[in-house]
Amino acid sequence: MSEEWGKPADSWVPTDVDLARPNAARVYDYFLGGAHNFDVDREFAGKIAEMMPEATTLAMRNRRFLQRAVRELCGLGIRQFLDLGSGIPTVGNVHEIAQAIDPAARVVYVDNEAVAVAHSQLLLEDNPNATVVAADITDPGRVLAHPNTRELLDFDQPIAVILCAVLHFVPDEGDPKGLIARYWDAVCAGSYLALSHGTMDNREDIQTVGDQYKNTANPVTLRSRAEVAALLDGIELIEPGLIFTPLWRPEELDQVGTEEAKRSGVYAAVGRKS
Repeated sequence: MSEEWGKPADSWVPTDVDLARPNAARVYDYFLGGAHNFDVDREFAGKIAEMMPEATTLAMRNRRFLQRAVRELCGLGIRQFLDLGSGIPTVGNVHEIAQAIDPAARVVYVDNEAVAVAHSQLLLEDNPNATVVAADITDPGRVLAHPNTRELLDFDQPIAVILCAVLHFVPDEGDPKGLIARYWDAVCAGSYLALSHGTMDNREDIQTVGDQYKNTANPVTLRSRAEVAALLDGIELIEPGLIFTPLWRPEELDQVGTEEAKRSGVYAAVGRKS
């Protein structure tokens, strides 16, 4: 890896990074064109690309959904964001999008991957309105009570909770629906949830890709549209509802045909708390 952040190559790498197995956050970073990944991640990504050549396109479509959702939420008056399982910040992440609209917008990133946390800390060190919490999103009590969270977010005002491409790393026994409920209960009326979730609907090859993740630090549980909808039961979705990422309020880059969109492998939705 080349020199990063003005430091010798690899000197920034946290000592507790597991380099023996690929990590989902670092693999995603690679597909998005980031530099904060390692040989083990790139080798794994190469295998995925062999099985699914459009893997980079699907990752980018998911990323652009996140960006569109943040802009939409800002347009609805939201100025606080809790990004759960945020991964490694790359160009066009939540705070960049939101603070371009309103510099006072506040963002708390949450991740348990050491590289994601280290890079976020450095990226945000001069940004008083954005911070990172090193925690597992499956421990809502720790995330919500963390000093960084409480210092930056006002839970008496609406907050956008973001779960973008993360819940498919929570198995059924991890109770993803209950996990959503814990965070949803913590925010006030007028808050929003933005979610995307991997699926093998309309393309069985994604299950083969999902099987590959069993060999990583982040096994995958792909869910059908009905299963994703069940996770969102009781949450009022805004238009166009639960739909494939390119079809959620598309902009020019995501103007694809319906049949192609159906093979995007990721559902997306935004919901409001009444």
